[in-house]
Amino acid sequence: MSAMWAQKYAPKSLDEFVNQKEVVKIFLDWIKRWQPGAKPLLFHGPPGTGKTALVYAYAKEKKLEFVEMNASDFRTRAEIEKVFGQSVQQAPLFAKGKIFLIDEIDGLAGKEDVGGVGAIIEIVKKSMYPIVLIANNPYDPKLRTLRQYCQLVLFRKIHTSDIRKRLAEICKNEKIKVEQEVLEQIAKNSDGDLRSAINDLESICCGKKQITLKDLEVLAARAREADIFSVLGILFKSESVRQAKGAIANLDKDPEELFWWIENNITREFTDPEEIANAFDALSKADLFRRRVISRQNWRLMAYMIDLMTAGIALAKKSTYKKFTKYTYPEILRILGSTKTERKDEKEKLLELSKQLHCSTAKIRKHFLPFFRIAKIKF
Repeated sequence: MSAMWAQKYAPKSLDEFVNQKEVVKIFLDWIKRWQPGAKPLLFHGPPGTGKTALVYAYAKEKKLEFVEMNASDFRTRAEIEKVFGQSVQQAPLFAKGKIFLIDEIDGLAGKEDVGGVGAIIEIVKKSMYPIVLIANNPYDPKLRTLRQYCQLVLFRKIHTSDIRKRLAEICKNEKIKVEQEVLEQIAKNSDGDLRSAINDLESICCGKKQITLKDLEVLAARAREADIFSVLGILFKSESVRQAKGAIANLDKDPEELFWWIENNITREFTDPEEIANAFDALSKADLFRRRVISRQNWRLMAYMIDLMTAGIALAKKSTYKKFTKYTYPEILRILGSTKTERKDEKEKLLELSKQLHCSTAKIRKHFLPFFRIAKIKF
């Protein structure tokens, strides 16, 4: 299987870690002094700056068992204790030791004294191994108590020159000739996000051995939607469940909107009828959970929807397509945007009719509107 470049060139040791020398020093000093009961580190900062990569590289270098959990997937006390409760006190079977990483802790649910945050605090207190936490927003009010038990570590944006150097190393390793201006532009556009820069480089290098400034036109054309396009590229081209699920971690769109982006671009990425059928099958199952979330207001079901439309799509293909795909804006979102005013007016009229007829707007829409339209009655 061919790994995405962001995964393929992730640092395997601290020597390969790009920039962040101050953070690495803080981390190593903390590891050296760590003992049971010590404060965990709480990493925070912009995406693509190495928060997860640092812990992974250290675990790889020291041959430690790396145990990772995304708190957004395990939100309650019971779920968190089931995953981490015993593991933080048990000895590893084969590795020299363990290190734990809990990502997106600001996605935890429940009150501090009864929910996920309380469970994390208890795990931190009893753990026999180092624990690192990651938050998008460590100053979320519901993390107020947890912050008291942590040492906060800020990851700053990676300097453009360091990103450019790393991109050049990747091109050399992949035997791709590239103009320096191209690397400079990609590095600047990434805004300090190394992962985003690598994804952009891979997208324009796909199937090519020489890259010029002209190849950057496609990136310039989609600059406004850079995040969603990068995510779609990973979802469709990845063959790793973990990578597909992790691709949406920093996406600034909700799952509902992502669902329509995927639906609109499946046939643009896949050409094999069987693969297209597999992808739509996974998406149709995701849609079932999407509807159940809406109808039952059971937001725990959202995790199943996300799994099916990320990992399900990634596994729908037999092998990765080595081509550039031009992803497009979902047609349904375009239609909904253009009819927003009309739909708002209709909703207000339906509400008024529901008061007069003493029935729900759904019943009016189903039983009365068809007759209004046949009779050409304006309401």
